[in-house]
Amino acid sequence: MVNILQAQLSHLSAHTLGNKTNGEDLIASRAEIELPDEELRARLTTSFLGAVGSAEYYHFTSTDGDFRHNPMFQWVQEIFEGQDQFHVKSVSIAKHLYEVSVHPLIKAGDLLVVFFNNIQITGTQTEALGIFKAESKSSILKLTTKKDGRVEVNYQDGINPDKLDKGCLIYNVDEDKGYRLSILDRSGKSSDAQYWKELFLRVEPVKDEFQATRHVLDIARHFVMDQISDEFELSKADQIDYLNKSIGYFKKKEEFNQKEFEKEVFEDPEVIKSFRKFDNSFREQFSIDREDGFSISAEAVKKQSRVFKSVLKLDKNFHIYIHGDRELIERGVDGDGRKYYKIYYNQEL
Repeated sequence: MVNILQAQLSHLSAHTLGNKTNGEDLIASRAEIELPDEELRARLTTSFLGAVGSAEYYHFTSTDGDFRHNPMFQWVQEIFEGQDQFHVKSVSIAKHLYEVSVHPLIKAGDLLVVFFNNIQITGTQTEALGIFKAESKSSILKLTTKKDGRVEVNYQDGINPDKLDKGCLIYNVDEDKGYRLSILDRSGKSSDAQYWKELFLRVEPVKDEFQATRHVLDIARHFVMDQISDEFELSKADQIDYLNKSIGYFKKKEEFNQKEFEKEVFEDPEVIKSFRKFDNSFREQFSIDREDGFSISAEAVKKQSRVFKSVLKLDKNFHIYIHGDRELIERGVDGDGRKYYKIYYNQEL
């Protein structure tokens, strides 16, 4: 985990980036920004570091698989080796981002490159380089009281440091593995948004307990939603029950065991056999390593829980949230051919 309580912002440079394909320019600043105001420095530190808080880590890679050939790795390494290189290398980083921002829908914006001291990650105190892009401006209302008691009102447009669009923190650890990074990207998965990770940073996830946890949950969810009903006669409520059991296993356990997971969640030997076949195929298709046992990442479970839907939708009339005992809900068909669910409970809450 990352501890930023003692973190200090020591260097800040800013550059304005247009979209090269749309004929917009790059304006690189000539010097880094001076921040003599300690309160402003502290507020910026909190905003920048608070924007990137995920426990999902990445490391640099390259087209040939050797992270040392990634220009971003090289510039970051030079900054960590000597902060006198900070601004010069921040210009190189800005030029690199400008060159890869070729999709016509990529928005222009401001690039902020920041150096932090006294950050702790997994118990190690180190430095970190932050790279942030703001693609949108926020309007604020500024009230000014004059000497005669009158109040003037004006709008000002600027960057809201709490609503940055893209960013990353590169920690000065695991240099021999391509450093360790945390990433922010609010743009989603559209084609124009992929340039930040894939073209600019060129990173891949670190193989750790976060990824191992995410992969098993992702495989289980796809099996239940996309595959299991093709082989077995199941109701939607049965599928939701499997989803609840899958996420429930990870919430109550600290260590993952493949055979234990299969037995507790799927129970039926034929369903387990089908899951194993699907698991092997999924991992082979997406080049995912197998780990039959690992420490469960609570952060990954929390993140994956958002996509494990436990809602049974009946036409456009009812939504039933199924969180507990599957035996308390029955499906049937009445004499007129109308489908129904019967729900048992002890009390209304």
